[in-house]
Amino acid sequence: METLLIVDDDVSLLETLTMHFEDIEQDGQPRYQVVTATSAAAGLKAAQENMPSVVILDMMLPDRTGLEIIEEMKGLCGDARIILVTAYHDMETTIRAMKAGAFDYIHKPFPDPAALDLVVERALEYRQLSRRADEVHRENAVVRLGDIVGTSVSMQQLVKEIGKVTGSAATVLITGESGTGKELIARVIHNYSYDEPRPFIGINCSAIVDTLLESELFGHEKGAFTGAVAGKPGKFELAEDGTVFLDEIGDMSLMLQAKLLRVLQEREFERVGGVKRVKLRARVIAATHRTLSDEVAQGRFREDLYQRLKVITLFIPPLRERREDISLLVKHMLERINEKVHKRVTRVPQEVMERLTQLPWRGNVRELENVLTRAVVLAPGDVLRGDDLPALEPVVPSPEAGRAPGQAGPMFAAPAVDDASLIPTLEEAERQLIARAMAVTKGHKGRTCQILGISRPTLERKLQKFGLAQGQGPQVHP
Repeated sequence: METLLIVDDDVSLLETLTMHFEDIEQDGQPRYQVVTATSAAAGLKAAQENMPSVVILDMMLPDRTGLEIIEEMKGLCGDARIILVTAYHDMETTIRAMKAGAFDYIHKPFPDPAALDLVVERALEYRQLSRRADEVHRENAVVRLGDIVGTSVSMQQLVKEIGKVTGSAATVLITGESGTGKELIARVIHNYSYDEPRPFIGINCSAIVDTLLESELFGHEKGAFTGAVAGKPGKFELAEDGTVFLDEIGDMSLMLQAKLLRVLQEREFERVGGVKRVKLRARVIAATHRTLSDEVAQGRFREDLYQRLKVITLFIPPLRERREDISLLVKHMLERINEKVHKRVTRVPQEVMERLTQLPWRGNVRELENVLTRAVVLAPGDVLRGDDLPALEPVVPSPEAGRAPGQAGPMFAAPAVDDASLIPTLEEAERQLIARAMAVTKGHKGRTCQILGISRPTLERKLQKFGLAQGQGPQVHP
């Protein structure tokens, strides 16, 4: 249901338009919720409280003109479309209204209500197109099934499961280690689920502090918190009838888990600081590198939310378990990397390909892409050189080797020694890994984040925690 705000001092006209728009239905449900105001001050207050999709604003109001408040109205309503209405035919005012950002400028009395219906529907259509264009600009990615590369048995089975999932709108949980391509799978599911383009809105739950994540998901009203100078729709609202992708949902706080559970159950939510219920029309796809059953056992994840998410679960195998796909991945990635860095490295010697298939790939497909990108950039000609690849390291099976699918593997290979004193603590191992990555990138935090597969805020927190922040100097261990 779209909220329509009508601001006019003609009470009889307000009553007529209210009855007219409230009688319009779509799919058996009311198309509009109509809110009215008879002055500029009341109109601005109604805009702030109701966040309308379209505003029909009279030019001549008792306290101010519509032209005077259009900028303020736009600030309160976000991306609402404003239609200015006047009883006077004034060419100069028309130009000023359109320059101020009015969607349209029409005259009354309206010869036919259908003409006004057409303008309102067109305003809603342009608002939706604008939102989708903004999202396409941000995401800039069209992913198809051909981007899932691999002929291994596990990948063939995954593709079959994706095909079944696209036939429904059920919530999907994607599991797998970091770097395996969970967002890629989510995008493929999204693109094959609909015949026409729809929004795909992704958010990394581990990259945003808890206090801001709620606002990002559900949106907020003006004044909901310090700095909320205007209302803002959240990811669930922007996704419309498309897909919301919640990456790293295992890192979400218990408080937000409870709110998300209610949203999935009731299919509606409220903006932060608001009271109006907003329908959730989008499909939800969640992903995590964590083993949620273990997180439930440790009290870090709600069991009821886990049960609701895991109805359809897709597991992406780590790269080391499908080494037969590496050669295909290399060829596929080289095409994309060459285009991105403006190189033509197309030849991969047999010994180089063999070495690529033997590397441990603890960072999975993401690590493979980073390694290939570096090698392509450094290559002097059209041949991928072995000198530009990481050194082979012996990988000893870890105690986690027999874990069930979906459970994350170790970041470090276990040392082939019996002396437990030589094994670093998990915290020390993490510190050494970050220090090495910072040394390799010469302190470039963006590249370090790419290598480690973590967000910039997470890296900053780790650098502070381990005393590796700028000025302290990373201590690189052999």
